[in-house]
Amino acid sequence: MATIRDVAKLAGVSVATVSRVLNNQGYVHEDTRKKVEQAIRQLNYKPNAVARSLYKKTSKSIGLIIPDITNPFFPQLVRAVEETMYEAGYTVLLFNSDEVLKREQHIIDLMVTKYVDGIIIVSNTIKYEHLKDLSIPIVALDRVISQEIPSVSVDNYEGARKAVRLLIGKGCKKIAHLRGPKNVFTAEERLRGYMDEMNSQGMETFVYAGNYELNTSMVETMKLLTENREIDGIFAGNDVMAVGAIKAITKLGIHIPDQLKIIGFDGIELGTVITPELSTLKQPIVQLGKKSSELLLNYINGNEKVLRHYVYQAELIERDST
Repeated sequence: MATIRDVAKLAGVSVATVSRVLNNQGYVHEDTRKKVEQAIRQLNYKPNAVARSLYKKTSKSIGLIIPDITNPFFPQLVRAVEETMYEAGYTVLLFNSDEVLKREQHIIDLMVTKYVDGIIIVSNTIKYEHLKDLSIPIVALDRVISQEIPSVSVDNYEGARKAVRLLIGKGCKKIAHLRGPKNVFTAEERLRGYMDEMNSQGMETFVYAGNYELNTSMVETMKLLTENREIDGIFAGNDVMAVGAIKAITKLGIHIPDQLKIIGFDGIELGTVITPELSTLKQPIVQLGKKSSELLLNYINGNEKVLRHYVYQAELIERDST
């Protein structure tokens, strides 16, 4: 494998001159530049990315921290980020944090030492105080960390109210909510939306914890419907829980949607391959990933001078479960 010294020798110039050509810094005579470029092509020389990052304090890479790679929502989000960053010439370093604060802090410290140019993070545990001293830009995705950190998210609260209104409009009188984990931003906002809409309609509330998990939601739905046989509508806080609920409902011999209607939240592909197909509040997953990437790139390149908070609306998608 050719080295920078080999290029310099073949071109008849110094290593410093080759370095100036590679980094497009400093004056190099046009004839000399052409000699260096010809030597690079002839030797098929590839610059050492690690060495260049150490020299430039940059790496043309960004870090992406997500809480749970097993949740089907996040691989779709990751793909959107990767595609946008790839087109911009960046590599994405992906980390799974399990929403453990110490792990998130360790990952961030590691990425700083690797000279990543910026970070996109999905987190409900890390706070502004943990990020305020970072020298690189950071964008919060899916969940708002604080007003001091730019973010890209959806209106979870209004989406939840839409879901409940749909069930009411379909004739449901007893509507339950399978909620996500406590203290998770998206889960709390969806719960708040459910509670406010139900209270505004003067309807009784039923809340069970599915924790964004398929198996937990199966167990909780069995418990919910055993304890409250009059339930005729369920708003699940995400599509994964809705799928778990549908399995439980089917086991109990309850027919969807004639006897019970159910709607989820997220709009992941899984909802279209089950029977019945799942009604949902669809997040614009591709747009979320793309916008967060574009926003981070703007900060990296110095094009953004103010904080930005982008909020998208979830789209109501009616399918067979309602």
